[in-house]
Amino acid sequence: MDSDQLQSFFDLGNSTRRGDDSAIGEKGHGTKVYFNSRKIEVKTSTGTEGLIAIVEEPFRKLFNREIPKVEVTPATNIDKGTEITIFGYNNNRRDKFTHPILKDYIIWFTKHGSIENQFTEFRNRTKLYLQGLDQNEYEEIIQGHYFPEDSKNINKLLDDYLVKAPDYYSKKVIKNGTLKNYPEIKFQAIFGLEGRYAKYDYNTMIRRPGYCAPEGAYTIQERYGLWLCKDYMPIQRKNEWITFKGSEYTKFHAFVNCQDLRLTANRGSIDNTPSEILQDLKDEVRKIYDNIVKSDEWTAMEWLEDEAYAYQTTEKEKKNFEWRINKINRANIAEYKGITLVEPERESGVFSIFLILSQIHETLFPFYIIDYDTHDGIDVIAKGDKNTPISSAKLFYVEFKRTLSKGFNHSFENLHSVVCWDTDIKHDDVLKDINNEERKMQIISPDSEGDYTHYFLDNPKKAHKIEVFCLKSYLKEKLELAFNARASDAVV
Repeated sequence: MDSDQLQSFFDLGNSTRRGDDSAIGEKGHGTKVYFNSRKIEVKTSTGTEGLIAIVEEPFRKLFNREIPKVEVTPATNIDKGTEITIFGYNNNRRDKFTHPILKDYIIWFTKHGSIENQFTEFRNRTKLYLQGLDQNEYEEIIQGHYFPEDSKNINKLLDDYLVKAPDYYSKKVIKNGTLKNYPEIKFQAIFGLEGRYAKYDYNTMIRRPGYCAPEGAYTIQERYGLWLCKDYMPIQRKNEWITFKGSEYTKFHAFVNCQDLRLTANRGSIDNTPSEILQDLKDEVRKIYDNIVKSDEWTAMEWLEDEAYAYQTTEKEKKNFEWRINKINRANIAEYKGITLVEPERESGVFSIFLILSQIHETLFPFYIIDYDTHDGIDVIAKGDKNTPISSAKLFYVEFKRTLSKGFNHSFENLHSVVCWDTDIKHDDVLKDINNEERKMQIISPDSEGDYTHYFLDNPKKAHKIEVFCLKSYLKEKLELAFNARASDAVV
């Protein structure tokens, strides 16, 4: 930089690159983040003129409502180019300067990692070497945003990966065009159709089961979809432009670039763009999307998904049948009044035992079922006695669980009782509901013959104790029902 360029480097809103189509931005905001530091040092040379600029305590001075001063001195023996050193940036917080976080940001949100090379040759070829604070060596970051190679043979994909074949599929669709009502405004679009394993192969920052992702990692839902770009760099996601509901957008690794988008000062949003231009751009994006879902590429992915689903369904049914046979052989059972009861492994099994026994013994439980709904768990509405009309009775919830544990996903409000097979909650353990109300488990041993072990969820501030019927002990103590392994010669 010469002296004028160095002056504009530190100024706000003073750029020597106004009107330069190859430049990124023209407001001079970007370099002002350097002022959040203890010291800035710039060494620069045009090859004939060398300069050193130093700013001391810029953040402290701005905090004290002082304008930081730039001390500039001539210098010799400086190679052509610019070197910028920032001391004490952001109070020396280092957590965001790890290698994976920096690399991910560069290849997604900087000019070095832009999508420009998908449409034309880079105007300026650059080499970038990165070494995060947790890295021992420099790594060369390849210029341009990465897209996986197109899948060549979907039949081979199915042979190689079976049920996971759709997750390895990848295909790029590239489009260029102009807006209908603004034919002078151009856009460039690239839509990558990618399965999740295709994404995993090149993006180590995606969180996934069984994988320890680096700090700062994200899910596919949080990063992928449709990005609007300027200067071929992502500015804002607009997934609602291509999908109306669900997470279908996660199949896409898509970017639409338009140089006529008007950005907010921090380049964080395209909302300064006239709404008419945005609507035209949205219409063009929707056309591309509609053409894709009618295309051979989309058909290929759907075919893979159908084939994989059919294979998965067959395998799942086979494994489920084997599991059911093993379950039958290892199940604990009890005989009661000519009925074989099977120890439950799911919430529905607990409800089945409850229904059978409450029909045999109407007074076994201190409530009567009015309604139940299996849509989301088994929430039962009950009343306290058999004779009071429903319109006059106090109604309440009874919750059914296979095992009562600390992951309680309901409210204690209006909850009368819990019926479970077993419980992981110990005496004096605290259980929280979804509203963070706390109740302490109280387990009271029988105090007389014919009594049973009482389990209560108690809150001294509430009048009602929620009784927990732990069927494993309750049935044994009330009905002398013991569940034992099924005999090898059993017929039921």
